[in-house]
Amino acid sequence: MKLTRRALLLGSAAIACPSWAKRYEDQEFDDTIQLGGSTLVLNGTGIRAVAVFKGYLAALYLTRKGTTPEAVFATPGAKRIQVRLLMGVGVEEFTKAIRKGVARNCTPEEQQQFADKLEVLIKNIDLLGKLRKGDVVNLDYVPQQGTQVTLNNKPVGTPAPGNEPMLALLKVFLGEKPTDKRLKAGLLDQATS
Repeated sequence: MKLTRRALLLGSAAIACPSWAKRYEDQEFDDTIQLGGSTLVLNGTGIRAVAVFKGYLAALYLTRKGTTPEAVFATPGAKRIQVRLLMGVGVEEFTKAIRKGVARNCTPEEQQQFADKLEVLIKNIDLLGKLRKGDVVNLDYVPQQGTQVTLNNKPVGTPAPGNEPMLALLKVFLGEKPTDKRLKAGLLDQATS
């Protein structure tokens, strides 16, 4: 009887406790966030590194989890890609990587369809200027508003209209030829070898 009561108490205590944030590379990422009136869940986290240089951590938030690129691309509603800088860098490195990633992962037809909208997003990223270690850049898509760039929780520029700029960004990270395969696996919450 005592054992059963103790098990019930422990079980109910576990249910009552809030979920903890995910810890990755000594940083905590919230399990859920609020964006555009929706609750988003942490899909996965990853690191962009070249040789021994760690550039940034990234997190992907969606309205529901997706473990394949196709599932992520098809997920409706708000989305967030969060980038946490681990070293200082000029934004030209980001815009160059986005342009290269779009060229490698989007069809010519897609690129032609959303070229103007993607340019709005890239101009907003250019406004970030020099990024410093510790800066947090959010790329937030909210339906009927578009994709907004924020730096340390401050909006930069005006939202890029439509969902195409966010889809293009997702393809840069998760497409057939991603920026970094280990980062792709992390954002999809897949174990890496």
